[in-house]
Amino acid sequence: MKFSEYQPRPDLLKDKIILITGAGDGIGRAAAISYALHGATVVLHGRALNKLEVIYDEIESLGAPQPAILPLQLSTASPREYELLLNTLEQQFGRLDGILHNAGILGERTALMDYPVETWDDVMAVNLRAPFVLTQALLPLLRKSEQASVVFTSSGVGREARATWGAYSVAKIAIEAVSTLFAAENTEPNIRFNCINPGGTRTAMRAKAYPHEDPKTLPTPELIMPAYLYLMGEDSQHLSGESIDAQD
Repeated sequence: MKFSEYQPRPDLLKDKIILITGAGDGIGRAAAISYALHGATVVLHGRALNKLEVIYDEIESLGAPQPAILPLQLSTASPREYELLLNTLEQQFGRLDGILHNAGILGERTALMDYPVETWDDVMAVNLRAPFVLTQALLPLLRKSEQASVVFTSSGVGREARATWGAYSVAKIAIEAVSTLFAAENTEPNIRFNCINPGGTRTAMRAKAYPHEDPKTLPTPELIMPAYLYLMGEDSQHLSGESIDAQD
């Protein structure tokens, strides 16, 4: 099927509890609003509380279910903080129906021989370690869902290593493997794990990676939401261990 042409029903995510990391802007923001408008209660994660509060108010003003805000520094979160997160979500919602791992940082666009080690560590912490640890920590809540979906964010450079993409490419290749392994090893028939490659999209990260590109030639995050809705909703129940392209 062409994921970009998917037409979800209005109540696709009714009564679903979905955590979105990196919800402060770009694709994460668009997903939060889109999921909420399709009936989900979204848990907004991000580093900038002020951005999350703006999105919170916007979702409420649209008449969608009241969201929740979850400020957590993924790159430095301790096991104790993840435990507190699990307890907080369990007390507030009792279960989790989905996670969209959208948070990510670009790092440096430079050759490995010149790649700063500190930047490498930061990219790996946010783009690889955090999605793995967060998924592992929240599995008890995902198991309580009738049908749970975990979506990891990949990239074109996560399918094939590309020169000067450094830690970002390595982390995205690895996150594809993490998703595949979770799916292959999963003994819970109600949880599925997949990757999504958004493709070139009009975001701040894309502008940083391609400073000379005309952003008007790229789709906005809102335009690629059909694929994000597809992976989070019940129409993709049969899909696990796959990696899809949002613009296909």
